[in-house]
Amino acid sequence: MIEDKELAQLFKAESAEHLARLDDGLLHLEKTPADQAILEEVFRESHSLKGAARMLGLSKIETASHGLETILNTARKGEAPLTPEVIERMTVVLGDLRKLVTVECGLGIVEHGVENPAFPTQPSVSSSSQLESPDTTDSTIRNQHPAFDSFHIETVRVETRKLDDLLTLTGELSVIEGRAQHRQILMDALQEQWAKLERSRRKIQLILRGVEIEAGTSEALRQMLHTDTEVLAQLGARLKVARHFFYEDGAHLQITVNTLKEQVHAARLLPLSTVFSLFPRMVHDLAKQNDKEVEMEIEGGEINVDKRILEEMKDPLMHLLRNAIDHGIESPAERERQGKTHKGKVRLRAVQENGSILLEVRDDGRGLDVVSIRQAALQRGVHDVAMLDAMTPAQLQQLILLPGFSTRSSVTELSGRGVGLDVVRVNVERMKGSIHIESVSHQDTVMQMRLPLSLSTTRVLLVRVGEHLYGLPIEFVHTSLRVRVEDVFPLEGRPAIKLHGQSLITPSLAELLSLPDFPHTAKGDESASSLGVCIVIQVGDERMGLRVDELLDEEEVVAKPLGVPLIRIRNVSSLTILGSGEICAILNPADLMRSAKTNAELGFRSAESIPHSEIHTPHSILLVEDSALVRAMETRILVDAGYEVVAAVDGVNALNELGSRSFAAVVSDVNMPNMDGLTLTTRIRQHPRYKNLPVILVTSLASDEDKRRGLEAGANAYIPKPSFDQRMLLETIKRLI
Repeated sequence: MIEDKELAQLFKAESAEHLARLDDGLLHLEKTPADQAILEEVFRESHSLKGAARMLGLSKIETASHGLETILNTARKGEAPLTPEVIERMTVVLGDLRKLVTVECGLGIVEHGVENPAFPTQPSVSSSSQLESPDTTDSTIRNQHPAFDSFHIETVRVETRKLDDLLTLTGELSVIEGRAQHRQILMDALQEQWAKLERSRRKIQLILRGVEIEAGTSEALRQMLHTDTEVLAQLGARLKVARHFFYEDGAHLQITVNTLKEQVHAARLLPLSTVFSLFPRMVHDLAKQNDKEVEMEIEGGEINVDKRILEEMKDPLMHLLRNAIDHGIESPAERERQGKTHKGKVRLRAVQENGSILLEVRDDGRGLDVVSIRQAALQRGVHDVAMLDAMTPAQLQQLILLPGFSTRSSVTELSGRGVGLDVVRVNVERMKGSIHIESVSHQDTVMQMRLPLSLSTTRVLLVRVGEHLYGLPIEFVHTSLRVRVEDVFPLEGRPAIKLHGQSLITPSLAELLSLPDFPHTAKGDESASSLGVCIVIQVGDERMGLRVDELLDEEEVVAKPLGVPLIRIRNVSSLTILGSGEICAILNPADLMRSAKTNAELGFRSAESIPHSEIHTPHSILLVEDSALVRAMETRILVDAGYEVVAAVDGVNALNELGSRSFAAVVSDVNMPNMDGLTLTTRIRQHPRYKNLPVILVTSLASDEDKRRGLEAGANAYIPKPSFDQRMLLETIKRLI
């Protein structure tokens, strides 16, 4: 059985996906057994399931998966056809595999006949006598339940996918509404032009009355003027009617959109107790497991929020509660020595504030040890001594949210891997939220997550840099002000300004986005001393100024997630189409903060000013693996060895990451969707910049032919998963780097 609960959950979720796709594939192959595309897909699924089971040492699942893979491999090569009997045997094995997965993940008991699933030489078909027909007929059921005669549906179950699509459509309607408002402005301008034309007509009429001209000409002009007057009168009347209906339609559209949005939002709302109810048992069991006494309080479970917030916040809340028990709450003996009650308290609270929800996890434990955090940051090379000394206690506390950061010298079942709080940070940022940490040593720790109630549309502040438009989520904008040259002063080599008596760094947005140098043409200020507009953004407790050329407007938009291959672009969270039809990138304020710090450390400070003994930069490894389970295991191995790990899910994602930063080595699987490891290696070697970059292939494909293909593609090393040894991987990386 898998002892590590986190890996067990990963394996359970991943194997469920593999088995579901295998089941769907076998159903399709029953009808078209020669479908090569489906054969390739189910072969890949069985191969991935076998590889994951092998990594965890689950020999029974590995053996059964290998049997499926062997049959599918012979079929895809045309060596043996898939007969109905063979497919039936494979379906039986799929059922056995599902039961085995349940057992290995610690969720059930082995049933008779499932211990060793195998592929019998003869098909095992259930006897038809075992499939008894129900004795109850349709008429019997009707007699027993007369209510069927007046049958009607009280509730309707709707797929969440359809609700998501409906919510997207309501967002699009909001954009249409914004466009209608632009049309209203145009209609107002047209109405004003007509009024000017009417005033001009009256002036001509007055002139004609006061000028002596020939009778014939005067009469002709008067006739023309009379005709124009009638036309203008008709035009004016029509414009008035059209304007009235246009405003009426716009008001109706606005009411309809608002009503539709409210109804769809209400359909997606679920009480927080849906998630909160999962935690009391977890807290009780974890406290008992760690010989601690913990009392849990829950407040605000009745608040309704978007179902997506519930889905995304379950894991962050779980990690925060686990940390509170493992790191925060002391043992009963230690609490009594400190004058505390022997039973610790953990409170999970939710508060609705205007358009946001505040989730808070508070414990009355030992608090955050700033000294230990500083020491861990120094050892891991997060910052140098000078920068750590310049940080406030609040800034040091924020370091625990960095990827892979942990103050633990050893790994326990609950913590020490530096993964949990990184999950919290990533999920909160994905939900356009922020995290705030408050802690008093030996008293308490409060972790607050502020999230928007609605995720369907985003209100952004539009800014211009050069000829480009960018959107900043309005919830992160603190204020804006115009900056002049005399307002800016250097602060540790960076431009800064004073805001309410505090120094604030103000990098150029064009610099952070690595844009070409654009001339700064701040409209509305002809002074040569103007540097444009400074937008002050706030993420948590940190603030930073962004210098832009022009502040334009606020607009409510529908954020479109980045698709393949632009899955994760630094500083950009999504794209949108504005009411004017222009495409606009919505920026990620948390990423901009990190980019500014990176520029400050690498660009503004001279390398000669940092003593060599203070440089502790860990090597960065790009890990490319489509299996979430294997990816998590290999990440742990590399992080525990002192490496910084950036994960990619396939070759396309890996190439994108390679273009964003430098890496010391690439560790990649071979069999992946979109772009496999061999193609990735070939693409890497084709680029002059990466000709010396070490590439290590770790894969289940272990034949001599597979190794030859890997090395011919340009890999420096080829480690088969059947003989996988983490020491071999670490020694190979160390040797190649």
